[in-house]
Amino acid sequence: MAESSSSSNIITSFSLSIVFTLMFFLFLLAMAEGSVDTFLYGGCSQTKYAPESPYQSNLNSLLTSLVNSATYSSYNKFTVLGSAPNDVVFGVYQCRGDLGMPDCAACVAEAVSRLPPQCPAACGGVVQLEGCFVKYDNASFVGAADKAVAMKKCGPSEGYDAAGMGRRDAVLAGLAGAGGGYRVGGTGDVQGVAQCVGDLSSGQCQDCVAEAIRRLKAECGGAVFGDMFLGKCYARYSTSGAQAYARSNHGFSHNESEKTFALIIGLLAGVALLIIFLTFLSRLFSKNGK
Repeated sequence: MAESSSSSNIITSFSLSIVFTLMFFLFLLAMAEGSVDTFLYGGCSQTKYAPESPYQSNLNSLLTSLVNSATYSSYNKFTVLGSAPNDVVFGVYQCRGDLGMPDCAACVAEAVSRLPPQCPAACGGVVQLEGCFVKYDNASFVGAADKAVAMKKCGPSEGYDAAGMGRRDAVLAGLAGAGGGYRVGGTGDVQGVAQCVGDLSSGQCQDCVAEAIRRLKAECGGAVFGDMFLGKCYARYSTSGAQAYARSNHGFSHNESEKTFALIIGLLAGVALLIIFLTFLSRLFSKNGK
């Protein structure tokens, strides 16, 4: 009887160890997918609103609308009217073009949660995460072009040759000539992406992307990677010499997220079957012990 109990305890301990191992593995996967929440830049207006004011109430309503809308749309804009002109608040969000809706919603919710501590009582604020962009203000900006540099980042240029730069320039030219708000391209070891905020017209978007690419080439030179974020668009490229950068900064695509989700479901199903089998063995040992 003691031997049966000991066998049962061993099986139970083994089952628990598998469960804890799986939980740890899922945690690592969640950390890997969290790259869409990586903070890139933020900013706040100098104008402040009074606590408990109508503007604060309207702002809270706006931010809630942004978060809710991101569950079914990758871009949206809102205007919350007030009883006075100073109480009006405008807002917009834009998710990266390759994100699925769950990732988009999570990214916008994270960006919105960062705004109050980043911009306490500010009448305007902006947050750009790896996977999404959120902005609000009491001055209308929706539909207006904005080509001011918000963030730039250039990698090292050591060891990248003229041929590589030619491929880089070809990819960027392809992005400049492509249509649509979200553009991707690549050739050989070079990958590129560009995107506009959805409130821009096609002409405004084209001008913004062209300016981002012009600045990117001028200011990053022969760097193995480069990011150029303007107020309403961005252009980026990376090379095989910057694979670690590309993975950490471009995050999981929607397809990769789906593969990860399928892997998680498969692991859960496998562990469930294993636990059922071990439970059966445990009961069998118990009967034999009796």
